Amino acid sequence: MGMVTMNAVAQAELLSVEARREKGLDRLIQNSHADPMDFSDSLDWARGVDWSLPPKAPDQAWLYGTPWYEAMTPEQRHELLWLEIARDVSMFISLEQTIPVLYVGYLNQYESQLRPEIYEYLMIFSKEEIIHTLVFKRYMKLAGLEQFPSEGSVEVALKELRDAHPVAGILFTLIIEWVAELGAMYATQHDGVDPLTRQLFHRHHVDEARHIAFARWIVESHFATAPEDEVASLRDMAKRQVERMVPAYTFIPHVGAYTSFDYPIAIDDQSAADSVLQSAHNLALNQRRFAPLYSWLKKLEIL
Repeated sequence: MGMVTMNAVAQAELLSVEARREKGLDRLIQNSHADPMDFSDSLDWARGVDWSLPPKAPDQAWLYGTPWYEAMTPEQRHELLWLEIARDVSMFISLEQTIPVLYVGYLNQYESQLRPEIYEYLMIFSKEEIIHTLVFKRYMKLAGLEQFPSEGSVEVALKELRDAHPVAGILFTLIIEWVAELGAMYATQHDGVDPLTRQLFHRHHVDEARHIAFARWIVESHFATAPEDEVASLRDMAKRQVERMVPAYTFIPHVGAYTSFDYPIAIDDQSAADSVLQSAHNLALNQRRFAPLYSWLKKLEIL
């Protein structure tokens, strides 16, 4: 992946936050211990899922604003909204059951080079991702949604990242989590959305906001002190990850394998897929919902 390996890293403090962030890191730890997500009690599971309601705002449908969307019936559009949520939750599951493997690997390998506060938060981070995975799987079962298979790219990349500086793994996972988190919150926190789906993503957001803050602080500190060639390599990796992740979140044609009707775009129709990805609606939507991520990436000269 073109990233500096641990053989090139001095045996010193491996990860750090800037001095102005130290109190913030303490608060992240305290808040995580004080209000952990609970598998049984954090959501109103007895409420169940109301399939008559959309799981996200209808204007966030992947095909919205295209002729294919206009040609579908209201029932087909509604079914697609639920399938798109199933894909999004599947994406969270794929990532969040993989992150602990990577982060606990860092803890086992580099414990002596980690400040106690950073070691503790990486432990918390890993624990919370395991809980999230269990909660998302419970939601999928309750909603009667089929989990989309992992495309494998996350797992392959994370295996490669095990030999890179831990900042590379933290930055890589930050981009995936931040894209998915911004997209989910932007789509689901609206009146008229199924209440359990809305509650699920809001409660998940409480933990993810801390994860994102932690990862940002770690990366910012590293960019401020690392050699320029190492930072350039990390910037290149992050830019390529954004270029992969935003389209993957915006639209995938193989959702058509799960529909009860003939999906209007073939899985191998790249021209049609490009039309969806480049539609005026989706381009504008991505600028709005991913604005915080884009702003941060520009600050670090990644975009």
